[in-house]
Amino acid sequence: MPEIIEEHQATICFTAPTAYRAMLAAMDGGADLSSLRIAVSAGETLPGPVFEEWTRKTGKPILDGIGATEMLHVFISNRLGEGRPACTGRPLTGYEAIIVDDSMNEVPRGTVGKLAVRGPIGCRYLADTRQKDYVRGGWNLTGDAFYQDEEGYFHFAARADDMIVSAGYNIAGPEVEAALLKHDAVAECAVIGVPDETRGMIIQAHVVLAQGFSGDDVLTKHLQEHVKSIIAPYKYPRSIIFTEALPKTESGKIQRFRLRSAATAPQVSAQAV
Repeated sequence: MPEIIEEHQATICFTAPTAYRAMLAAMDGGADLSSLRIAVSAGETLPGPVFEEWTRKTGKPILDGIGATEMLHVFISNRLGEGRPACTGRPLTGYEAIIVDDSMNEVPRGTVGKLAVRGPIGCRYLADTRQKDYVRGGWNLTGDAFYQDEEGYFHFAARADDMIVSAGYNIAGPEVEAALLKHDAVAECAVIGVPDETRGMIIQAHVVLAQGFSGDDVLTKHLQEHVKSIIAPYKYPRSIIFTEALPKTESGKIQRFRLRSAATAPQVSAQAV
């Protein structure tokens, strides 16, 4: 992609967060992305560290947002001049969004819950069991866990089915991923929950290392302590698997469901007690 941008002097780029991370690495190798005016992140949430590194290295804005096939459009997004790390933005004109509990009651600001949205367009599942779950009281439940801050900005926590319950704690995988990405040794990562007899689930991180780093027990321990120093200690990955690549869609979106299957073959595995 950096070569295409350079050749055609592209001014706007739409791609996934993993691609922006690769573009940042290409800049270290001399890639010239100065023609870009705006970068738009799509496919999955934009990690805070990628936002921060992009704006620092390029001096250009990178915008994150969320849409859904059923809504036919993006409905929450950052605007130019309002972008901030680990933030999805505010509803677009004509759309409403709230955070609700299982009974469709709006939860207090700062509380993680289910994202509900409604607006001028959208579709429903007809004669389909998903209808009763997706549309409730006129609100579309996207299947995402979010929280809204006091200023009205929305922040992604995880896909609702990707929330990890470990020893009674609700843990959002993207928060752990963002902490790992702040370490120089981590080029890419994906966090999932795996079964554990004692805790029900434990946090497992699949990590692609940056050039020059080698996955071993020492680095495993170091990354675990690094995460503990940034977010709540109980959220650290008790299992870290070093791998050459993460499974992705053609658009660059990480396929975490494949990591949850036994088919993934890691290079090195280490688990802390």
